[in-house]
Amino acid sequence: MLAVSDLEVRYGRLAAVRGIDLEVAAGEIVCMVGPNGAGKSTTLLTIAGELAPHAGAILFEGRPLTALATEKVVRRGVSLVPEGRRIFGRLTVDENLRLATFIRRDARAAAADLERILERFPLLGERLNAPAGRLSGGEQQILAICRALLARPKLMLVDEPALGLAPLMVDTVYETLTGLRDEGMTLLLVEQSLERALAVADRLYVLRDGRVRLSGAGAELAAGERLEAAYFGFASDGDGA
Repeated sequence: MLAVSDLEVRYGRLAAVRGIDLEVAAGEIVCMVGPNGAGKSTTLLTIAGELAPHAGAILFEGRPLTALATEKVVRRGVSLVPEGRRIFGRLTVDENLRLATFIRRDARAAAADLERILERFPLLGERLNAPAGRLSGGEQQILAICRALLARPKLMLVDEPALGLAPLMVDTVYETLTGLRDEGMTLLLVEQSLERALAVADRLYVLRDGRVRLSGAGAELAAGERLEAAYFGFASDGDGA
């Protein structure tokens, strides 16, 4: 479904991503893991169209996404749940959700999708008229996920979904994401925690210093000895697995 090849992203002269290759098949949860500064979020933002690549190619369902504007990426079927959620705190929950439907061409279908989402997440339905900024961190993350769902994505990009959340809400958020995968959604996640990534991912890519240091099926990597070495960089490692 998604194929990224030889991706390079720079901030000025600084290379943040250095020749990354990755693939995501339909129906998978794939996690990018690695320490801060590894290039995970930069890769995700580039796929989403928020950053322009210096080199490389991004294909979604065989068609190029490289350097498309974010709105066009969303229309192709790729939605981003950004780090920090980026909700509009002064707007109500209802207003945040309805903003996400503006990109939809069929208002009736968008309204039906919104109704289904509120049935699935009754907590949001109960707080529709509350300012989104008054929600807990976990509730805001659910709101951000629902906002992305309203674009009817085929692929959802989720950046650090557990960041700053209480443990109980982390479980709730990840149950939501795995539930979406079980219903056929494809997800590419950024996660710092190896434990959480291994618990949900079909496959992992370990990034460090802007490069893929190790990749493979989650179960296989968990059973091996190279995973922590690739993550922390305290032993020799190589690309791929």
